[in-house]
Amino acid sequence: MNSDSSRPHSDLGNSSRIPRRRIHRGVFIAAGIYNIAWGLYSAFDPQWLFRFAKMPLANHPPIFASLGMVVGLYGILYFEVARVPERGWLLAAVGLAGKLLGPIGLFVLLWQGTWPLATIVLCLTNDLIWWIPFALYLRDSWPFFRRSLAEW
Repeated sequence: MNSDSSRPHSDLGNSSRIPRRRIHRGVFIAAGIYNIAWGLYSAFDPQWLFRFAKMPLANHPPIFASLGMVVGLYGILYFEVARVPERGWLLAAVGLAGKLLGPIGLFVLLWQGTWPLATIVLCLTNDLIWWIPFALYLRDSWPFFRRSLAEW
């Protein structure tokens, strides 16, 4: 490993590319497409979950539509991770944090009996399926993030 500080920060010894780069890029492209599609659908039809779960329709559908817009914006961030996987650790970490917090919030609603079990579809597709690929990416990209912090 060269200690020359003039070398690009993405250079980590013998490898300047993240392990499993193609897989990580594919995962984050898929996550970007999914989040934007889900966000658009939920913004244009904010009552879909309530109909699906046979719940009373929401009194304030713009709140769910706003959630859809936020989820859609995450999709843009996931495309950035896919574009340069060596520099996406922080964006992916925030994404995974949301994917951990969402199910916690849903569990509270289920535990309280506020929402029916059918609403778990929300976490299956938005959160749970992404845990392992996001965690693997975070592990693989950690050395790159740590190096960028040291050079900051």
